[in-house]
Amino acid sequence: MLFAAGAYILWGLLPIYLKALQAVGSFEIMLHRIVWSLAFVLILLAARRQWAWIGETLRRPKVLGGFAASALLLSVNWFLYIWSVNNDHVIDASLGYFMNPLVNVLLGFLVLGERLRRIQWAAVSLAAAGVAWLTWQGGQLPWIGLTLALTFGTYGLLRKTAALGPLEGLSLETMLLFPVAVIGLIVLTLQGHNSFAAAPAATQWLLVAAGPVTAIPLLLFAAGARRIPLSALGLMQYIGPSLQLLLGVWLYHEPFNAARLFGFALIWTALAIYSIDSLWRAYGVKKPAG
Repeated sequence: MLFAAGAYILWGLLPIYLKALQAVGSFEIMLHRIVWSLAFVLILLAARRQWAWIGETLRRPKVLGGFAASALLLSVNWFLYIWSVNNDHVIDASLGYFMNPLVNVLLGFLVLGERLRRIQWAAVSLAAAGVAWLTWQGGQLPWIGLTLALTFGTYGLLRKTAALGPLEGLSLETMLLFPVAVIGLIVLTLQGHNSFAAAPAATQWLLVAAGPVTAIPLLLFAAGARRIPLSALGLMQYIGPSLQLLLGVWLYHEPFNAARLFGFALIWTALAIYSIDSLWRAYGVKKPAG
């Protein structure tokens, strides 16, 4: 429980780290996140002497193709989240991760052919009503939240059936993204827009810290997920977006009026229905004796 809670708390506090890098462009932060994440996971792999999977994976084009797709989704998700935080859209970003469990349910229905129970349909419909309300009130779709939910949900779907574990998977994804990140940093340098060289030492170290900041919560999550029931893990996932929402409202003073609160409340109600149903299915349904 502590491993999983630690992961979600660190993800929830991520806006504080990103706000400290506000002087650096969002695209450059993402490139550094890729580079230093790869450096960090390579150190972990070396410490654990965990190299055998690389040669085997390179001989499996389908696995490489799947991870290339998940790496692309991950990079889009990372960039949009960084941009959202550093452009005062922390609350919008939190909405995406509140919606993520229901997006997962919908993707299971659309992609995997899973059947939805009536109460699950009710939860998805209520969340859709919340999105519709926020669209009407704001004059546009809550595109930040929807894009974050869809990219992370689809990423999770790909990783659900992936052949590699969390550490190996993140290593392969960052390996695939690394050449693009290096080229991006070279182009920024040639254009005179690379902030790293001229940045204060504190900013440079913060950018280097993107490696452990990315990998440590993921490893904590993997350790927790192996040890606690999925239903408990499902409830704990709301820690992250709840912390992000609180940071957006109370620390960064983003607007959160009554009309917006109502739209969020519809989505929270949908999540409550979904969570109660999941708990009832996990603990309340008894198999008949014999």
